[in-house]
Amino acid sequence: MALLRFFDERSRTLPWRDSGATPWRVLTSEVMLQQTPVVRVAPVFEAWMLRWPTPAALAAEPSGEPLRAWGRLGYPRRALRLWMAAGVIVERFGGAVPTAVDDLLTLPGVGQYTARAVAAFGAGRRVPVVDTNVRRVMNRVLRGTDDAGAATPADLVLMEQWLPAAPAVAARFSAAVMELGALVCTAAAPKCPECPLVAGCRWVLAGRPASQVRRRTQAWHGTDRQARGRILALLREADEPLPEPVLAAAWPEPIQFGRCLASLVADGLTERTDDGRYTLPR
Repeated sequence: MALLRFFDERSRTLPWRDSGATPWRVLTSEVMLQQTPVVRVAPVFEAWMLRWPTPAALAAEPSGEPLRAWGRLGYPRRALRLWMAAGVIVERFGGAVPTAVDDLLTLPGVGQYTARAVAAFGAGRRVPVVDTNVRRVMNRVLRGTDDAGAATPADLVLMEQWLPAAPAVAARFSAAVMELGALVCTAAAPKCPECPLVAGCRWVLAGRPASQVRRRTQAWHGTDRQARGRILALLREADEPLPEPVLAAAWPEPIQFGRCLASLVADGLTERTDDGRYTLPR
């Protein structure tokens, strides 16, 4: 199969793939990869796995430790949810990551995509996995369109119909489609001559019509996300709790700073000590 040959020859070497593709490693990588590029995730993932090779190892830590180890990956609530998921895995599943989609969906922070990715890539199950890259490939190759947008139930049905029958082959096929979207069938500059599916691609055969859906970019500078990130960076680097005036130096707008500090406490990402200072959860 041309797509699987492409995957064998062109796929990136990633620490959570192939021999490293256990359910725990895949779950951890997928949580880290949510809205974060591979190049930033890989070193943090490898350090994380050395420290917490099992769910039980992570669950035994106070919640502040995974927040500190999360570094600058962004969206730190993911670290807290992964820590919570590890606790549920220990309590309900005997320390072994479940591999059925329905069971995976009971874990904190695990949605449809992550549950299906763990089942497919971590356990070799035949379940459709659709992310942005997969949806783009499917739209172009199978539907002849270039419309962006989130995955829909119809996408899961179409992907399941496209999968090979054998579970292990189907899991590798899903990974190959994802890799094709990441490396060749990209959003802005697709390399169609390099694509193993170009001969039957309906989008190419239709003359590569432009998308009718406008792609949105997410702002960063000046947002609450940026402010929260700066506050957490100070707390991660501190050896002891910090007073509010020290944290306030991280952000120039006082009202926004106060709102963001309060939201970090409300989200369980920061704690206020009895003497009024702030720290990561202990």
